[in-house]
Amino acid sequence: MTAIDHSPTVSTVTVDPTETEAIQSIQRRLVNVMAGAQMLGGVGVATGATVGALLAADLSNESVSGLSATASVVGAALAAIPISRVMNVRGRRAGLMVGYGIGVGGALTVIIGASLGLFPLALLGLVGIGAGTAAGLQSRYAATDLATPQHRGRALSTVVWATTVGSVLGPNLSSPMGRVAETIGIPKLTGPYLLTMVALLTALLVIWLFLRPDPLLTARELRVTDGAATAVPILQRSIKESLSFIRSIPAAAVGLAAMCIGQAVMSAVMSMTPIHLKHGDADLRIIGFVISGHIAGMYAASPLVGMASDRFGRRPVILAGCAILLASFVVAGTAGEHGRWQLGAGLFLLGLGWSCTLIAGSTLLTESIPLDARPTTQGAADLTMGMSGAAGALLAGLIVAFGSYGLLNLLAALLVIPLAAAVLRRAVAPLPASS
Repeated sequence: MTAIDHSPTVSTVTVDPTETEAIQSIQRRLVNVMAGAQMLGGVGVATGATVGALLAADLSNESVSGLSATASVVGAALAAIPISRVMNVRGRRAGLMVGYGIGVGGALTVIIGASLGLFPLALLGLVGIGAGTAAGLQSRYAATDLATPQHRGRALSTVVWATTVGSVLGPNLSSPMGRVAETIGIPKLTGPYLLTMVALLTALLVIWLFLRPDPLLTARELRVTDGAATAVPILQRSIKESLSFIRSIPAAAVGLAAMCIGQAVMSAVMSMTPIHLKHGDADLRIIGFVISGHIAGMYAASPLVGMASDRFGRRPVILAGCAILLASFVVAGTAGEHGRWQLGAGLFLLGLGWSCTLIAGSTLLTESIPLDARPTTQGAADLTMGMSGAAGALLAGLIVAFGSYGLLNLLAALLVIPLAAAVLRRAVAPLPASS
């Protein structure tokens, strides 16, 4: 049996090996619960995102339509910190509920703001919806709490893969929900946000009812992730302290760099591809096809990326991601405005390369950080990753405006090359099997 010595801030335990299978059975069930909630959350977020720019243009003008996506990205980045702090004290379940709850409030605020014609209020709601995205991102970390080192990548990637359902299904529900909105007397473009509200609320209820026992609190009690009987103090670090802590651990620093650089270059190139296609007179059907291929690259292969991360190591998969990203920049960056198939191939590779850097980078970061420091450190990491993506998207517009789409891809490559070099340098030193 498991002996647990409880004190106000510490739990010291000895794990009986015969309990391992029971714990892993719990782990599999909890991962399925989080994946299910992620599917619901993904549907909600993707449905609203489909009409975000249109809603902003309708309430204000086209020049500020890009603020809708920026607001959601910034909201997701900012929400990562309070969500992770709640998780650190009360567990993953409470933190995810907070994130989805803020998302529900954000969707309601968008509906009210749009109905009243108040763009600033609707924009505030879009920031709130970003918390739903943050909850989904934090779920990938929760999936690793009880996972063995040999299965961390697979567990994390399972939750990431669940986003595929929402990304594919959500946009297709925007038009029917618009008709629902008109039926009940509110603006057509608020219809998708009705579904956002319902989907995020359902995800919250799934977490509340079924995410038991809490994976983080259970891991702290059993110390399964480290397989040792040690004290587990609850640490609260500031963002600055968390980032300094990550930098002090070389493997964690590499994981964070992979996450941030992958997010920055993906956001930059992806955000400008529709503009490049539009210059070639592509219609929305063609643009949608290219972006759908990109999303498929981001999520569809996630389980394979996770298994590769477990089988071959985190750093080799990050390195493979860098190589795929560089290939995507060559393919997309040399495509003309009418090179639709070439751009489609480039964007698919861009999504696949991002998947490798996110999954392997997140796994490497997580397993490099002591259990007691993980929630707040992971929150700071996701904040940094989110801001990197927002900065990439904002700078991309300036680069294309004053340069070209090809120049954007070249500069993105210049960011990825140092990451690949850093991974290769670290690979020279002896590494644990899981790294």
